[in-house]
Amino acid sequence: MQNGLAAMSIDVEDWFQVENLRRAIPRESWESRTLRVERNMDRMLELMAETGVSCTCFVLGWIAERRPSLVARIADEGHEIASHGYGHDLIGTLSPDAFRADVERSKRILEDVSGVEVNGYRAPNFSITDWSIPILQDVGYTYDSSSFATIAHDRYGRLTGVGPEASVVELRPGFHEICVSTLNVGTRGVPWGGGAYFRLIPYRLFRWGVRRVLRSGRPYVFYIHPWEIDPQQPRVKNLPPTFRFRHYVGLGRAEKRLGSLFQDFRWSTMSQVLAGSLDAS
Repeated sequence: MQNGLAAMSIDVEDWFQVENLRRAIPRESWESRTLRVERNMDRMLELMAETGVSCTCFVLGWIAERRPSLVARIADEGHEIASHGYGHDLIGTLSPDAFRADVERSKRILEDVSGVEVNGYRAPNFSITDWSIPILQDVGYTYDSSSFATIAHDRYGRLTGVGPEASVVELRPGFHEICVSTLNVGTRGVPWGGGAYFRLIPYRLFRWGVRRVLRSGRPYVFYIHPWEIDPQQPRVKNLPPTFRFRHYVGLGRAEKRLGSLFQDFRWSTMSQVLAGSLDAS
């Protein structure tokens, strides 16, 4: 039985924009790279149509500029369009002015190509900071979904007062944080929201964890990237072993697992989960 609400989310970026590959793929080479995001999103959209899944797509502005028809298709098929920023920079590497310019640019592009209002944001690599929240609200976003309050990670950010027990938190009047899910063990949050964890953990165990979160009555929030169902993507050499493992582990089985996940639970958008949480409070 599924007691809580479940949100499906896709961070729409391409294989060469991933932080684990940054040392080997400089930003200035992006324009020369082969885009694979459209073919991977096509497959994800097909799977969601087959299983009746609604999701939120946090789209990178850089991608939206170059593949506006993809963003329009996502919106036309009933999925929520949200922002993943423009250039996939970790927030901590940007000044407040540069961050504002990035999220303003992304919001404008996404709204222009989709024809819908963009209310949600997710930071690249969950690199959220306290100082970024007032800027997001000032620019016109109403929620963020970047808090992943799990055991130590070298890139994830932290928000004051948001721990592993949190689900939906009003950070400022009218602005909410929708946390990516963890499986709470004592006072610690074990990552259970997607990504490499989803590709690595045996599926039956992962499904058990999702059910445990939902039975508690808390919303469950899952994330994945289009490149995670693409085992044929180019293989980058000379990566640090940890980065290589994070990026490539389980790519060959991710699409099948994702299809099972679509079928095993009832999925909503982030905005629907937020509305449901507010109604229940």
